[in-house]
Amino acid sequence: MTAVPATAGKPRKPRKPIRPRRPIDDGWREFVTPEGVDLRLKIGTFGERCAAFLIDVGIVAAALLALTLLLVAIGAGTGWKGTGEAATIIWLLGFFLAREAYFIGFELRPGGATPGKRALGLRVAARDGGRLTANAVFARNAMRELEVFLPASFLFATGMGVDAGLIVLGAIWSGVFVLFPLFNRDRLRLGDLAAGTMVVKAPRRVLRPDLAQDGPVMVGAVAFTETQLDAYGIKELQVLEEVLRRADRRALAEVSTRIRAKIGWEAPLEVSDKAFLNAYYTGLRARLETRMLFGHRRADKFDRP
Repeated sequence: MTAVPATAGKPRKPRKPIRPRRPIDDGWREFVTPEGVDLRLKIGTFGERCAAFLIDVGIVAAALLALTLLLVAIGAGTGWKGTGEAATIIWLLGFFLAREAYFIGFELRPGGATPGKRALGLRVAARDGGRLTANAVFARNAMRELEVFLPASFLFATGMGVDAGLIVLGAIWSGVFVLFPLFNRDRLRLGDLAAGTMVVKAPRRVLRPDLAQDGPVMVGAVAFTETQLDAYGIKELQVLEEVLRRADRRALAEVSTRIRAKIGWEAPLEVSDKAFLNAYYTGLRARLETRMLFGHRRADKFDRP
């Protein structure tokens, strides 16, 4: 007689569905401009942003310290003696004005980066892919006062008659806002959320392998000036890409001759037509994408650069 298993007749428990593993976030994001061009930029890490901020604050503090020493020397020479409280107030006011002028002034420039951000390859960009506006720069820097400097002033006020509760509140406040970028995918601080900005790395764009690696001579060997690259726009870039994909020898020769004459290229003629066009395509595309990153779009060669 065959033994019946103890589990016979019992309903089987449904297996738990296997959840797919979440893909590792490599930091790259779609950055689509109003013209529909995806530049794909990489988000700046929390560590990079903190390091850039410390560099910038150090620069501002060093400049203000030098100015303070100068004023002290002038005061000693003239015999003026100010009270300690007055000197502290003047120093704090000067630090406020200096840091606002520093951050806003540098971020309003075309590069959108302070020296600290530039040292780490970072810049501020608009999250909608458009041009970084003055309103956005003012908003993100105004929020920094609430996020960092206001609570930090409570911490440095120890022993100046400030209530201990305010000091503890300032420490908690600073911790929450400083660590806030760690809890969102794009490493945004509250200033970025309010202003519609993001801090990104802007590595130099390279051409897709099917065209960029299809010639023996690249931009590094065939040099073009900015004036030569400004001879054409997006429309001509698309035409040039189509010519390169078709790889018709006659078309390559005609287009190469036309571009060489247009830009006044006087390099050695032994560079093949296809190699020359590959190099020019790479340089032109990088030039156009860089300008669009800063809000300057050139539709065709008739647009003024």
